[in-house]
Amino acid sequence: MRANGMPWHPCKVSEREASNETDTGARMENGNRRALLLMQGERALRHLPRAIHELGTIFSDSGHELALVGGPVRDAFLGLPIHDYDLTTSARPDETEKLLATWGSTTWDIGKEFGTIGAQRGALTVEVTTYRSDSYEIGSRKPDVNFGLTLEGDLTRRDFTVNAMAVRLPTIELVDPCGGLSDLVEGVLRTPVTARQSFDDDPLRILRGARFAAQLGFDVSEDVMAAMDDMAERLEIVSAERIRSELERLVLSPSPRRGIEILTYTGVNEIILPEVAELCTTVDAEHRHKDVYEHTLTVMEQAISLEDRKGEEATSLTAEPSLGGPLIGPDLVLRLAALFHDIGKPATRQFERDGSVTFRWHDVVGARLASARMRALRFDKQTEKDVARLVELHLRAFGFSESEWTDSAVRRFVRDAGDLLPRLLRLIRADITSQNPRKVARLQAANDELSRRIVEIAAQEELDAIRPDLDGTQIMEILGVGPGRVVGAARNFLLDLRLEEGPLSHEEAVARLMSWWQEHHDEF
Repeated sequence: MRANGMPWHPCKVSEREASNETDTGARMENGNRRALLLMQGERALRHLPRAIHELGTIFSDSGHELALVGGPVRDAFLGLPIHDYDLTTSARPDETEKLLATWGSTTWDIGKEFGTIGAQRGALTVEVTTYRSDSYEIGSRKPDVNFGLTLEGDLTRRDFTVNAMAVRLPTIELVDPCGGLSDLVEGVLRTPVTARQSFDDDPLRILRGARFAAQLGFDVSEDVMAAMDDMAERLEIVSAERIRSELERLVLSPSPRRGIEILTYTGVNEIILPEVAELCTTVDAEHRHKDVYEHTLTVMEQAISLEDRKGEEATSLTAEPSLGGPLIGPDLVLRLAALFHDIGKPATRQFERDGSVTFRWHDVVGARLASARMRALRFDKQTEKDVARLVELHLRAFGFSESEWTDSAVRRFVRDAGDLLPRLLRLIRADITSQNPRKVARLQAANDELSRRIVEIAAQEELDAIRPDLDGTQIMEILGVGPGRVVGAARNFLLDLRLEEGPLSHEEAVARLMSWWQEHHDEF
């Protein structure tokens, strides 16, 4: 859905400019924020590892410039920890490799064709890239790399101004030709050159804009938003692997909803996640949500709220057995499953004679669609399999609130979920978004009861390790048969008994197996 089809409220700036009084307050607020960012940046940059300063001296003494650049500089001003040391230099790759060899214990040139040489010294890893400018040829999926001459020129070819700042080493001199610090203060994403030119040079920046908005909680300037809309189709020349990498980072960010909304509003999702974009035109069965798309975003947010924070899983409420145990966030599988859980609805929507809307089998259809989309984006097979399975199972507990389940039904639910049980229980809870408080209370109470039953039976029977009461070797010995179809059929019979009746004694299991064999041996 393109920009003219959905409302958007991009920036707080327009609201702040509504009156002189508000504008004055905004200037004061920005002034305070700027002072804070400068203080944080100076503190972080002055306390860079000594080895980084030494590296700067090595390049300087050899007549070359070296600067910390991009994300590390941005994060330093935001008061965030610096995890990656991305550096840029005037030296060409061969010279960079020689200089790094005098500094580090190990060097590698896997990115040399793009001007990047890596090195390690103790626990510290750096990547040093020659000044460059990248662009795509029409129809090409790989950028052309051209080496540049100046730091300022290198910065202006970068994606966004907040990533176009550098700090010269070893002098700790800020270089900010594009006003990145001011945009950090305002919390807005702008491009160093025109947005159209920037996105034409590298279309992946369209997706990176949404990712940084989700990661940093920033707004996107109106010209950037317009260019994302106008140039979304340019993403078709970008490799699926690069798109997947950005999408993963967006989904794992603190505010993925923000990024998904930008992608949908600008039409980018019609290119990379068309199944999600199509949700905007699908009204839910109760007609109480604007569309299934809004419901999906709410489910994703609610699922995220049920993740455990690293280091807090032992005391977190979400780590209780009622949710199948802890699930450390951010969890890519859970978040993708929440995003994809209803993508089967547009294809299965039916308008009934009584005016109602149904989506029969949308869970099964959605699982196939999720698997196909993730395969197209080159996700790893296990992630694809897990997400598709959660989409397929997300309605499995729907009938629990309507009728009492037997113990065997609870056992089957847990067996079908397998290792995905903590994620499935969270997804089921997150999927409750009704505007009817009584319905929400009833469904949540049903989920609580299902969880209680799972915990109760698990405590009695070690439910997470359900197996037949006799293994394959015992089955062959008792029946006097070798490996083959008989063993598989007998094992399935015993597994069904286990699910229906719970654990049997050894003697009872043998007696039931012999009875089954007398009835069915002629079939083999």
